[in-house]
Amino acid sequence: MTFDLDLFVIGAGSGGVRAARIAAGHGAKVMVAEEFRIGGTCVIRGCVPKKLYVYASRFAGDFEAAESFGWRLAQKPEFDWNKLVAAKEAEISRLSGLYAANLAKANVEIVQERAEIEGPHEVLLKTSGRRLTARHILVATGGAPQMHPEIPGIEHAISSNEIFDLPDFPQKLVVVGSGYIAVEFASIFARLGAEVTLLFRADRILRGFDDFMRDGLTEALAAAGARQMAGVLPTAIDNTADGLRINLSNGETLAADQILIATGRAPHTVGLGLEKAGVEREWNGAIRVDCESRTNVPSIHAVGDVTHRINLTPVAIREGHLLADRLFGGSVQMVDYDFIPTAVFTTPEIGTVGLTETEAREKYPTVDIYQTSFRPMKATLSGGADRTRMKIVVDGDSDRVLGVHILGEDAGEMVQALAISLRLGAKKADFDATMALHPSAAEELVTLRTRTARYTRHQ
Repeated sequence: MTFDLDLFVIGAGSGGVRAARIAAGHGAKVMVAEEFRIGGTCVIRGCVPKKLYVYASRFAGDFEAAESFGWRLAQKPEFDWNKLVAAKEAEISRLSGLYAANLAKANVEIVQERAEIEGPHEVLLKTSGRRLTARHILVATGGAPQMHPEIPGIEHAISSNEIFDLPDFPQKLVVVGSGYIAVEFASIFARLGAEVTLLFRADRILRGFDDFMRDGLTEALAAAGARQMAGVLPTAIDNTADGLRINLSNGETLAADQILIATGRAPHTVGLGLEKAGVEREWNGAIRVDCESRTNVPSIHAVGDVTHRINLTPVAIREGHLLADRLFGGSVQMVDYDFIPTAVFTTPEIGTVGLTETEAREKYPTVDIYQTSFRPMKATLSGGADRTRMKIVVDGDSDRVLGVHILGEDAGEMVQALAISLRLGAKKADFDATMALHPSAAEELVTLRTRTARYTRHQ
């Protein structure tokens, strides 16, 4: 068969854009369709604008600590929400334009309209009605927020898509959820001056993260003024003349300017025409793929959050890159999902790579734990109550480091570098033999010699 294109990509987020550019670099004829804005969730309404808001929120603590270091502030700092929103918009518009420019430089054709799959090799552009054939089709449409629980008045709540562009700063914000999106926005808005209440079904925040880090962040959020109500969910939301009224499962009622639902995201696969081509999906709508990001239909592929494997931007980028290399460059390299570093950008932030203590104890017969909690140097003059937490998880038989978890300033930066060591099979003895950089928080990772606990399977 002859085709109009070698590769048609649905979705111009990080994974789709990377696949398109690499494929074009191998000489493939490529087209990308995007119905919203080029850049996807991460650039437009995810990690990039979120990190900008995290930076904004941290200035409050910096101003408070400044006088302890000899600075005299002429007047009390004031926060301008609308200025932050405008600055964010300018930056993500710049990045979106950069993505588009890079696609154009790679000779990738961009169409800004919705695309749907009509068959194993055919797509339909909905606005123009244009039909195209492609040797390969890549679905990279990412995920979308889910508005759960389904309660009366849920239409009055907002998702993480809308939180960045509110016309007015919410003086009272209720956040529903306990995952990283929920706690990040709770941290951001509490430090920007909002009265924040965090509601969640679980007994504590951040399921799946190391318990030592979860406990530390729980304390930090409370210190920032974020009220946490474990085991409590909204049962109804009323939009009154005085604002939102939220009925809770414990019988209480809360007043709020905004209620943010951050109870999870689902793969964005509805209405893509996958069923027409016979593409199989998981129970949650995720596209089922093999280790090569190929669906049960050999000509159709999927990468990133739409597959619901590991929902992180760098993972989508790597999946898209290696897929293009395999399809058009003759490569056989697969994505390695071990030791993927990740961060929770609260204040303080969490950086983590490898297994948690719980995961390690389930997998290995002997697990050694090295952990510490200490006052960071900056707090010695500021008088802040901040505590840095670190944990090293070790295979007690081989001495190999299985995981490292940090709560504190620049935790994400430290963990990115540590991920290299763990991928190379570093042992605890290698950490111990590494010279410390003093004074730094990171030096604790190579001076932490006393074992905190040892767990064996027969206990």
